[in-house]
Amino acid sequence: MKILAIADEESKYLWDDFHKSKLEGADLIISCGDLDPQYLSFLATFSHVPVLYVHGNHDEKYERVAPDGCICIEDQIFVYEGIRILGLGGSMRYKQGTHQYTEWQMKQRVAKLRFKLFRRRGFDILVTHAPAYQLNDGRDLPHQGFRAFKWLMEKYHPKFFLHGHVHMSYGRNHKRYDKYLDTHVINAYQRCVFEFEDENPQEHLGSRDCW
Repeated sequence: MKILAIADEESKYLWDDFHKSKLEGADLIISCGDLDPQYLSFLATFSHVPVLYVHGNHDEKYERVAPDGCICIEDQIFVYEGIRILGLGGSMRYKQGTHQYTEWQMKQRVAKLRFKLFRRRGFDILVTHAPAYQLNDGRDLPHQGFRAFKWLMEKYHPKFFLHGHVHMSYGRNHKRYDKYLDTHVINAYQRCVFEFEDENPQEHLGSRDCW
């Protein structure tokens, strides 16, 4: 299955210079947050595949205008073509606002999923906005990752972990790809295409697939 992961900044390649051929072959689109809801609606209209999303810390506007034709997977395990996808949006709390959480609050969100995780026997893809703690995150509080995400990878060994929030344009040497234990970690900043069945995605995440 070919998955298009997106986050943080709308891809000009897809939105400004769109041609339907650019979405051909994509079986699923996953947003890791902080994107214009109209952008997600646009992709849902022209791709004709499910568009899943979690919220970023700048997605207060979703409360007023939710993306049409898209599926919010916050705090649930969404199953598509047999692939179990767990969604946990938001960032570390650094001020008053929606979609921001302390480490304790994120752990509580995870704890509430215990029955769903047991019933589904884990999950295959973890989708978040923030990264995991000390795994491609920032040292400043707004961009610090969550320890709870590391715990999820350690216990359930998902195949992929998709996140956004730390822009690769920040100049902090943030990586597109990483790996933690058995889990392939992908920073979905702007746009990235990968194959779920790929055993070595790092080798195939070239410049033509991610920009």
